[in-house]
Amino acid sequence: MATYSSKFNTNQASALTNRSEMLALIDKLNKHLSESRFQGKEKHIEKALKQGKLTARERIELLLDQDSFFLELLPLIGLDGDGFGPGGTTVSGIGLVEGRLCVINANVGTNKGGAIDKATLQKTIRISEIASENQLPVINLVESSGANLPEQEQIFNYGGEIFREITRRSRKGLTTISLVFGNSTAGGAYVPGMSDYAVFVKNNAKVFLAGPPLVKMATNEVVDDETLGGADMHSRISGVSDYLAEDEYDALRIAREIMSTLPLENPHLKPEFPVKSPRFSADEILNIVPADIRKSFDARELIARICDDSDFSEFKPDYGPTLVCGFAKIGGYPVGFVANNGVLFSEAANKGTHFIQLCNRQNIPLIFLQNTTGFMVGSAYEKDGIIKHGAKLINAVSNSDVPTITILIGSSFGAGNYAMNGRAYQPRFLFSYPNAQIAVMGPEQLSGVMLMIQRQAAEQAGIPFDEENAKEVAEYMMQQVRQNSSAWYASGQGWDDAIIDPRDTRTVLSICLAVVYSRAIKGTENFGVFRM
Repeated sequence: MATYSSKFNTNQASALTNRSEMLALIDKLNKHLSESRFQGKEKHIEKALKQGKLTARERIELLLDQDSFFLELLPLIGLDGDGFGPGGTTVSGIGLVEGRLCVINANVGTNKGGAIDKATLQKTIRISEIASENQLPVINLVESSGANLPEQEQIFNYGGEIFREITRRSRKGLTTISLVFGNSTAGGAYVPGMSDYAVFVKNNAKVFLAGPPLVKMATNEVVDDETLGGADMHSRISGVSDYLAEDEYDALRIAREIMSTLPLENPHLKPEFPVKSPRFSADEILNIVPADIRKSFDARELIARICDDSDFSEFKPDYGPTLVCGFAKIGGYPVGFVANNGVLFSEAANKGTHFIQLCNRQNIPLIFLQNTTGFMVGSAYEKDGIIKHGAKLINAVSNSDVPTITILIGSSFGAGNYAMNGRAYQPRFLFSYPNAQIAVMGPEQLSGVMLMIQRQAAEQAGIPFDEENAKEVAEYMMQQVRQNSSAWYASGQGWDDAIIDPRDTRTVLSICLAVVYSRAIKGTENFGVFRM
């Protein structure tokens, strides 16, 4: 492949402005990530330590292989919400245990007793989806008092999906291991109860459908929690527990021992090609990608700082220039890039459709880099068939069978979000840069359209139109759209899997590619009808 020859001057004034503004966004990201690492009040952590317990993040660290990565997922879900704070009451991600890729989901028992609020439920369901799609084993580190009762009406109906997916993964041969460190009450009792392996920590694990107070109310039986659902009882009498661990360290050791017995997939963490670093520094990405999404930049400059040896074989470089497509490698894994370089025209849509078909024919995963205001509008473009050409691209994205990964690197507006493999099109992973915005259209366009509609309505009704008041309303609407289309809002809603520092793009993609390449990749030649 051809090594990309960068034309970007990282020291020009606009580049330095980009860098300064992007660093400010990264500072904001790090602040929110710090908030998401909250594990409860100090008094609750001290109480847990006295009981011989570790914090959720300590458990994860001890479980993982030495020097293993941990790709944390959905750390900001619930940001600025009414729940228990960003990230909810779980820590979730992907790492290596006994050399095997796995999903780890840890309840933060020292924060609200690990109770599950709406954001935590959404996060758990998405993590389960990631495990199923990528065929990964799951290790649950359990310590939860169950549903947050004031939110029960938002949790109960969908909460059963967690248990359903444990059994469906088991049917597919995807192992779930649950280590119980404390309370696992009510519906939460089914997490270990439906797992393939259950490990209970002596004296601390308490698993029951109803705790002693509810048993007293329901049956008038008086019983202590250890007799009712303690680790010793479940290990020796009920059989709900498969292993009785002496303490938390022993439980983590047992989990690693179980993982060592699971067969390794073939291929597994073995890229076909040697790994070569890019020829340009990842640090320069901050100079290239503007914080202001209204400013354009060449996606090829970003790709050159992500892919191996900065080698990029571009497909149809002179046709449909507002969509960049081409082949590269990341971490030794072959990939196909589909990246926006502006608004989508018919030619760009046709080019993207062709390229997606090629990647499916060659069994190559696709990486979408979203930065577009959508498809071009206007009478000339409608006559040219922009709808049918855009439909071809959406058809190809919808029916593609190779794994896909999407990163929002700028704007993600209108049908451009769909055509570039947005959340609704089920990418294996979806990440955002902190400058990203996602909406039907940009805030300026939306407020302007609404202003025009109101003015026309007043004219048709024959009533005066208050321009000053309308402008105030439009300004308020613009601020609301800007806030609700930000990366922070999107991540808080769970619309992405994480906001990432742009400089970490290659590392994040390398981990995700290791995951998708750990199973055989098979594309398709079958697509829906392409309207010609």
